[in-house]
Amino acid sequence: MKRPIVIAAGGTGGHFFPAEAVATVLAERGHDLVLMTDARHGRRETGLFKDRPQYVLDGAGVAGKGIGGKLRGVTALLRGMLEARKILKTLDAAAVVGFGGYPSIPPLLASRMLPRTRRPEMVIHEGNAVLGQANAFLSRFSPRIATSYENVARLPQGSHVSLTGMPVRAGIEALFGQPYAAPTETIRILVWGGSLGARVFSDVVPQALAALPIGFRTRLHVTQQVRAEDTDRVRAIYEDAGIDVDVQPFFNDVPDRLKSAHLVIGRAGGSSVAELAMAGLPSILVPLPIAASDEQGANGKALQDAGAAWMIRQPNFTSAAVTALVADLLTHPARLAAAAQAARHFARPHAAAKVADLIESVLKS
Repeated sequence: MKRPIVIAAGGTGGHFFPAEAVATVLAERGHDLVLMTDARHGRRETGLFKDRPQYVLDGAGVAGKGIGGKLRGVTALLRGMLEARKILKTLDAAAVVGFGGYPSIPPLLASRMLPRTRRPEMVIHEGNAVLGQANAFLSRFSPRIATSYENVARLPQGSHVSLTGMPVRAGIEALFGQPYAAPTETIRILVWGGSLGARVFSDVVPQALAALPIGFRTRLHVTQQVRAEDTDRVRAIYEDAGIDVDVQPFFNDVPDRLKSAHLVIGRAGGSSVAELAMAGLPSILVPLPIAASDEQGANGKALQDAGAAWMIRQPNFTSAAVTALVADLLTHPARLAAAAQAARHFARPHAAAKVADLIESVLKS
């Protein structure tokens, strides 16, 4: 009987989408797969894991919380670890692969509690330019780390690091190598802000674009992800300014939106940066200011240093600043084209296959 590979991932799409991309490659190669995830999103009713074994474990984050919150988080993680240990003993898994964030802690830590003769191999993937807190903790127990960036801060000494890139969904991988066409008549701007949108983009971007000269406003088509409660407010600002707009809380056709965009405004999460690079798109990045280790700041700086993006810290992300930057970029579209080319050079295609290769090499060794 073939021993399964456990994929430990949950939380937002930034952690889950790379995990699903790698799992898809492993499934195509004939591996049996099991998902261990957290209660925040629970069982997956669509996608690769829909008809595969899934286990929803206790767990909670502890970063940025007070003493009471930390104690509750640690208690939940311990419960999840005991649940995972019991399940792993039954599964006799060949490997446990984690993709960062607190949902990966219980399964990976539980795997180290098993007898050596039944202990699965352990691999972790880091999607940011700074080792996240969960992975920094888990790296003490796993010397095998797949990274998305050539230079990753906080990597422990003695780790066996493999540069694989960030796995992305197949539809976005298919965008790699497409030519960038600078805007001529219609100017398409995509605004996204994480899995549920971000209020700062709803507060700043519509006012900023509405302040552009009318010659730009009449050519704009804006696609913006917003929280449901902000939909009417954001749409009204654009419509009053004469800007063509599509406002929704969630987009199921992200590859198509990226394919037609001329400029993207959004956060600098590991998956977002990888998708922008894969699509070869210029971007304005606003790192999440509450990230425990400023991972998004490091991600955004890497893309900015490559000449592919403009990073604005959230305290400086004002409507006036965005109006000035966007107006300058639209006045000089060659800057957008140059950034698009730099983004393409920053991309690391076939990352899911490379992570799968690493997992298989660990199993063989």
